[in-house]
Amino acid sequence: MTDGDVTSDGLRQGPLHAEHRALGARFAPFGGWEMPLSYPAGTLFEHRACRTGAAAFDVSHLGTVRVEGPGAHDRIQLALSNDLDRIGPGRAQYTQLLDDEDGSVVDDLIVWWVDETTFDVMPNASNTAAVVEALGGRDVTAERAVVAVQGPHARELLAAIAPAAAAVPHFGVTRFSFQDHEATAAGTGYTGEDGVECAVPLPVAVPFWRALVGAGMTPAGLAARDTLRLEAALPLHGHELGPGITPLQAGLGWSVGWDVPEFRGRAALERERRHGVPRRLVGISTDGRQPPRRGSTVLRDGKPVGEVTSGNFSPVLGHGIALALVDTDGAPLAPGTPVELDLRGRRIAGLVSATPFVRRGTRA
Repeated sequence: MTDGDVTSDGLRQGPLHAEHRALGARFAPFGGWEMPLSYPAGTLFEHRACRTGAAAFDVSHLGTVRVEGPGAHDRIQLALSNDLDRIGPGRAQYTQLLDDEDGSVVDDLIVWWVDETTFDVMPNASNTAAVVEALGGRDVTAERAVVAVQGPHARELLAAIAPAAAAVPHFGVTRFSFQDHEATAAGTGYTGEDGVECAVPLPVAVPFWRALVGAGMTPAGLAARDTLRLEAALPLHGHELGPGITPLQAGLGWSVGWDVPEFRGRAALERERRHGVPRRLVGISTDGRQPPRRGSTVLRDGKPVGEVTSGNFSPVLGHGIALALVDTDGAPLAPGTPVELDLRGRRIAGLVSATPFVRRGTRA
């Protein structure tokens, strides 16, 4: 099994594609890849499995840029927004690659600091080339598969397969062995639940996936991953992050290393902080089961104040939820503020909500 197969539409297929097909997955395009959208049991089942048990997500479409050598730390520190010195070897960090002109987010990513001089930088699917250009390093995406095991029982089931991986701390990074092949694990994920992301080399990618499913983990696809991340109010590049959207607007100021004298986009962020952030990301809960949709106008007292960036039905809460960028002119939209969403001419009532909508350990 090798990575690099391409569909007639030009979509890449990951090294576990045949496994998903054998499990009856439905596929959808995402970031230039053909990815499993859901399996026969359906998105709601997969979502609840992650909230109450353990789910396995194939996230091999995410890039991996290996930056190594004595100058690796300094190259990353100069290019990315967070302060790498807040962590050290054996830890992971959320950060962003910013546009140097306006400070908007070119990509948000996770840095795995594997050892003193080795970093695996994990960009979003379609942004790997931009990250290589900014950091240097080597694109090793095609050399491995990445599987995210998530949920309250994920570590317990993983321990029978890869005990060292199961023991990695939250936002820790460790090497582990599977069938005599060296692999890497990080205590990270994109669901709001506890979990571990495992990067395993291609020769053992299929056996590793089969071992996870055989241990009782529910295969889960892109659709459940999106409803889970939305309940956790985690931003998605191209929705809550992207051209014209800065970390300060997205509520990610905590991931900016203001103590670092120089990094790409710093001057633009300083200007925005000095002049005032013009809009901010908020959560909105809506009445009923109608899912809010991206692009819907947010109205307050009948006047447009913003736009929905992501919206869906919450399987845990039983009603619609959304993230939206809203203007901060005048009084900010505090939790509890009544709003309306315009869904193609139909108005639905909502309230600005504290986020995350669903916290870890909440059961569906």
